[in-house]
Amino acid sequence: MRENPGSDLYVLPEMWSTGFATQPEGLAHEVGENSALEWMRQKAKACQCAICGSLAIRLEDGNYRNRHYFCDGRLGNTYYYDKHHLFTYGHENQYYTAGEEHCIVHYAGFRLLLLTCYDLRFPCWSRYATGLEYDAIVIVANWPESRQNAWQLLTRARAIENQAYLIGCNRVGDDDYNHYAGASVVVDTIGHTLGQCHRHVPEALTVDLDLAELQRRRAKFRVLDDRD
Repeated sequence: MRENPGSDLYVLPEMWSTGFATQPEGLAHEVGENSALEWMRQKAKACQCAICGSLAIRLEDGNYRNRHYFCDGRLGNTYYYDKHHLFTYGHENQYYTAGEEHCIVHYAGFRLLLLTCYDLRFPCWSRYATGLEYDAIVIVANWPESRQNAWQLLTRARAIENQAYLIGCNRVGDDDYNHYAGASVVVDTIGHTLGQCHRHVPEALTVDLDLAELQRRRAKFRVLDDRD
């Protein structure tokens, strides 16, 4: 972030403070005492920007959530989305409770739909619809290299079918289970890659999004009018 100042929004990966904590006991942040979230808030305020990314959270009732926070440093507001599709293959469902509500954040003129990792595989959950109108999908992930082909295809598919920008931030590095190639990406409404990070390299990618262009494309090629 220091090397890439001046952005409106900075996107961090899924569970950016811990890595993918499949078994969260002892690793998850307490909902009322969350140093990682406090850092996000303070940094967003100091930079007059927004920062988003997910954290492993332990609620007061003892349940765990994979919670995607969005901190608006300009207005001082914090929003969150609890991951809906828990990764059963990795036993996430055994430790975490799924969220049941969407979260659309209004920021800098854009309507941003927050998603997390495995949600990318389920088009019905992210389908642009009446009451679920948005301009961009922001998805944070721990998507392993072994399934990198799916990451490449599904990020483009979600953008195309919803005529929306997609901002996907994926981690790099290793844990006990997987190697992560990264390849964070920004995709436009027709599936063109506006920018993509190199694989295996921790780096930042800066892309400008054009809301007027999105609106022009939607008005000209009215695919969304014919959705199911």
